[in-house]
Amino acid sequence: MSRNGTENSQPLQLDEPQALLQTCALVPEAYRTPAVRPSLEEAKAYCKHLAEAHYENFHVATWFLPKRLRPHFQSIYAYCRIADDLGDEIGDAQVSLQLLDAWEQMLHECYDDPQRSRHPVFVALAETVSTCRIPRGPFADLLVAFRQDQTVTRHATLHSLLEYSRYSADPVGRLVLYACGYDDPELQALSDKVCTALQLANFWQDVSVDCPRGRIYLPADAMQQHGVTGQQLAERKFTPGFRNMMQELVALTRQRMQEGAVISRKVDAELAVTLELFQKGGMATLQAIEDQNYDVLQRRPVVSKARKVILLVEALAGKAASAFSGKRKMA
Repeated sequence: MSRNGTENSQPLQLDEPQALLQTCALVPEAYRTPAVRPSLEEAKAYCKHLAEAHYENFHVATWFLPKRLRPHFQSIYAYCRIADDLGDEIGDAQVSLQLLDAWEQMLHECYDDPQRSRHPVFVALAETVSTCRIPRGPFADLLVAFRQDQTVTRHATLHSLLEYSRYSADPVGRLVLYACGYDDPELQALSDKVCTALQLANFWQDVSVDCPRGRIYLPADAMQQHGVTGQQLAERKFTPGFRNMMQELVALTRQRMQEGAVISRKVDAELAVTLELFQKGGMATLQAIEDQNYDVLQRRPVVSKARKVILLVEALAGKAASAFSGKRKMA
């Protein structure tokens, strides 16, 4: 096997993206391009299986959307899942960059010449982007963030983190809106606020996990302002300065989440239920950090199972209420 992780003696050229996803030994077997193009139904089944094998919020929230939209969300999810794993799970930054380039070329092929697509994700995604009229921008933007993850492990300012979130998180919210038939710039801006806040909440929650991996998502200028050093992070030394810094970051994140939350009042009832589930989950994460006195160095704050059940019950109640309201309007 060559240094780039393929079974060929020479690196594959990027004009052969499907071949690269088919032969790279570092790509999980389930993600490889099949030798034969699957049918649309086979491709949809592949995306459905991939979505149901994971339990992130993006998948759970789709339970509350109309059944007719689920296949589209499953193809979107499959695209995001595999792209994320090509960046995160390969273990070789150079190979990941090459694979992400290949994935992007396959994305463009899906838009420009969909009949050439052979990977099940893009066979299914072609129908989704056509039916829901989704531009390629949000899909391509996600790859910008996944490429950045290969080389950037520190952020100098909060602005730098916000710019990263513009590519890592905001496109997901926009894809949700497009899939549900919304392309209003005002709604996109509100969605961006919520998605960025969710990304930041995840960063603050995962400090104890990311730091040992050499990744620090705490803004360097905020650390300097509060006298927090990299050595303190490595030693998991919780100080009053660290607490004050986290308190400020959590407050800023909560404010951004609240500013974007009005989006739920501007969309249909079914989508509102899903968006509120995202928002409440993010708020619960911030509350878990606060309940831990902002000490995210010793252990990762988690939302309790009881709280998750409450959030799901509230979402189900909202779903039932929207259905009842719809029936009343039809009566």
